[in-house]
Amino acid sequence: MNRALLIKELPNSERPRERLMEKGPDALKNSELIAILLRTGFKGVSAIQVAEHILQKTGSLDNLSRATVAELQQIKGVGRDKAIALQSAFTLARRMAQEIQREAPTLDTPERIADLLREQNRQYTVENFQIILLNTRRKLIHLEKISQGTLDTLLVHPREVFKPAIIANAAAVVLAHNHPSGDPTPSEADIKVTRDLIRAGQLLKIEVLDHVILGRATQERARDYVSLRELGYFYS
Repeated sequence: MNRALLIKELPNSERPRERLMEKGPDALKNSELIAILLRTGFKGVSAIQVAEHILQKTGSLDNLSRATVAELQQIKGVGRDKAIALQSAFTLARRMAQEIQREAPTLDTPERIADLLREQNRQYTVENFQIILLNTRRKLIHLEKISQGTLDTLLVHPREVFKPAIIANAAAVVLAHNHPSGDPTPSEADIKVTRDLIRAGQLLKIEVLDHVILGRATQERARDYVSLRELGYFYS
C-alpha cells in the first residue's frame, strides 16, 4: 500500500505553498488552496487531486463551506483531521465577516449590504429575514434576525421589524433575506411585504432604504443578489 504523498514531495509545479510564496494567494486555484489545508493525500493520491475530488463532489465552494465534518468524511480521501481543517477555515472566514460587520461600515449601496451578509447567509437552508439598522449617516448600528421560514415561505409582521429599530433609535433600515434556491429574483410575496413595510416605516418616520435578496451567482447571473429598489419596487 502506498503511503500518502506529502506536498513537499510533489514536483515544484504542483507545490501550492511554493506557488503562493512566488505568485501570491490570488494566483492559486481553489484546489491548490484547499490542498494547502489538507497537507497530504492518501494511497499515492496527491493533496491537490484530493482537493479537486472534494470540489467535484461538493460542486462549489458555497456547498463545501456548508458541509459538516461528518459529510466531509464521506468524501474519499478526507479523514477526520482534514474535515476539521476545512470546516475551521470556513468558520474563520465567517468570523472575519462578522468582525467587518462590527466595524460599523457605511452601508449606502446594495453591493455593500450584500458584502455584509453574504458569508452568514450562505449557510442558511431556509429563508431568514433580517433587518439592518442604520443611523443618520448610514452607518451600521446592528443586524437583527427577525424570522425564519420554510424553504420558500417567510412570515414577516411590521411590529417585529420596527420594534428593534425603535429601541435602537435607528434612522433607517434595510430589509434583507436569502433565497435558498440560489435564485434571488423577488417573488410576489417579497414585493408585497416590501411595500407593506415601506408604508409602515413612513408612519413611524423610519425610512426603509432597500430590500436586498441574496442567492448565488451563476454563469448566467453575475451577481448573487438583487435590490428591490434597483428593480423599481420602491416608491419615489
